[in-house]
Amino acid sequence: MTTIPTTTPLGGTSPAGTSAAGSGFDFQSRFQDGLSYQQFIEKYANERDQTRWQAVYDAVVLTDDHRTILSSIVREVRLLCMAGTWCGDCVRQCPILQRFAEACPQLQLRFIDRDHDAALATELRICGAPRVPQVVFLSEDGEPVHRFGDRTLSQYRTMAEKVSGASCATGIVVPGDESHRVV
Repeated sequence: MTTIPTTTPLGGTSPAGTSAAGSGFDFQSRFQDGLSYQQFIEKYANERDQTRWQAVYDAVVLTDDHRTILSSIVREVRLLCMAGTWCGDCVRQCPILQRFAEACPQLQLRFIDRDHDAALATELRICGAPRVPQVVFLSEDGEPVHRFGDRTLSQYRTMAEKVSGASCATGIVVPGDESHRVV
């Protein structure tokens, strides 16, 4: 089963010390230059990566609840996804976005390769690094309103548990507590 990543709002401090939402970065022009899902894969993925992306895409099935939520969207939402076809997290998350866009005509999805847009990669750094995937949600007039990216908190907790076990020094993993898997 594929889990849907959680989101992080814009408005935090960017690496330059300005508000991410008010940084003046032109996300709309990046969106206009972005590629469709298929164009992105055809342009940047090697044969092995194309197979990986297709396998996840084929496995993603939207539930009735997903379709109900998506059908409630009435205004255009532009999604600008910075990704890398080589990235395992992108392989697991980007096909979900494509399925959402296919199910909801109001979602306009475009992809930018992280390694081919240094300015966007710099603007969207997380913890000082150009991590992928990252999605910037743009209003119908091109203004950034929200974003999510990289791994979800539950994925980091699961990784810490595997490396450190139940005695994880951070105290974020409690033996037998499954709640961290769904955050």
